[in-house]
Amino acid sequence: MSLATASPPRVLESILEAIGRTPLVRLHLTGVPDGVEVWGKCEWFNPGGSIKDRTALSLVTEGERAGALRPGKTIIDSSSGNTAVGLALVGRAKGYPVELVMPDSVTEERKRLCTAYGARLLYTDAFSGSDGAMSRVREMVARDPERYFYADQYRNPANPLAHYRTTGPEIWEQTAGRVTHLVGTGRYLHERDPHVRVVAVEPDEPLHGLEGLKHLPSAIVPEIWDEAVPDERVSVSTESALLTCEEVMATNGLFIGHSAGAAVFAARERARGLRSGVVVALLCDGGERYLAGRR
Repeated sequence: MSLATASPPRVLESILEAIGRTPLVRLHLTGVPDGVEVWGKCEWFNPGGSIKDRTALSLVTEGERAGALRPGKTIIDSSSGNTAVGLALVGRAKGYPVELVMPDSVTEERKRLCTAYGARLLYTDAFSGSDGAMSRVREMVARDPERYFYADQYRNPANPLAHYRTTGPEIWEQTAGRVTHLVGTGRYLHERDPHVRVVAVEPDEPLHGLEGLKHLPSAIVPEIWDEAVPDERVSVSTESALLTCEEVMATNGLFIGHSAGAAVFAARERARGLRSGVVVALLCDGGERYLAGRR
């Protein structure tokens, strides 16, 4: 029986109301015991195409609520891609100008989306990655603090708050409280059921191809990172994540992004060691943003 609950089509006042309430889809994967279910939370159903729409909306609305963001201010932040698209979308919908600093290695699809939403883009050296972009944006804000609202995704508590308020409750509802493992962010689920195991996934080396994921031992650790939330970590190679993307497409018809492939890899690794359970993987975005790198 499906865990999904049928609901009538929504009628919305704004595209921003379409953020969240993404579907949960059963994943059929080889090597998973019969008593274990693996599900994927399909975040590319957000209007900006990724889970970072939730983050962007929370950063902006909390900034408005605190009075830090108001008419005349420009939203600015650094991003490896998806948060940039989310901020460009939310800024355009709310009428704020947006400036985004990103590594030059960000996919062409993301660059074009941000430009289409009207954002001004500034690029940093690809080799310095997201840390280099972060350093640049902090320099810009320090030079002209009155001009900018610095969304500051890596330090702003409004980032994890988005998942505490929306992603976690959705997963709890969609699984009818049956979730036992989550590959992703899980403070809300820990509070609902301390027995839920939260699994963090990270690249296995500093020079990796998993856009949006950080190799924490070699990176600037985001201040929002809470070491107490994950119960365990799984390291994933770029090759394993990409092969998992291909498998999910071939066997389930889901075109997922690279970091989503890493999440599914980690979900299956944990599922293999269980006799029963409900394992949910956050699928951060779809594969259409990585087409430029495909043959």
